[in-house]
Amino acid sequence: MEAIEEIRTIAEGKLKDSSQFIVDVIISSKRKPQKVTVVVDGDAGISIDDCADISREVSKVLDESNALTDSYVLEVTTPGLDQPLKLHRQYRKNIGRRVRTKVSDKVVEGKLVGVSESGIAVELGDGKKIDKSVVELKFSEIDKTIVLVSFK
Repeated sequence: MEAIEEIRTIAEGKLKDSSQFIVDVIISSKRKPQKVTVVVDGDAGISIDDCADISREVSKVLDESNALTDSYVLEVTTPGLDQPLKLHRQYRKNIGRRVRTKVSDKVVEGKLVGVSESGIAVELGDGKKIDKSVVELKFSEIDKTIVLVSFK
């Protein structure tokens, strides 16, 4: 099993419940020690305490296994606000929030109003004046979607 998949499997086994999920596992070996980043999220968010618990548990198992042969630094974190959505589950979690989606040669901005197996539905508008037209975008066409931060 490849190291990334083994770490993903270990981390998934340490999640508190089914509302939490692994978004990504990244191993960066540009500098020594290599950095292992486990990105976790939850349907209702995830706390810093949850990240710390997962980190301790994953670290214990990694130290006992041979998934990594070199020394490493482990970071368990949540996706940042500037990180694009990667999983269907992240899209579903953000229904009702404003998103900016890059599709081929255009950018679609509006309120995420629906998610299906094949794509998303975005209600167009700037948040103040919504024209109520809805655009359907297929996941296969989406280059990147980020959630827009509102300070209201």
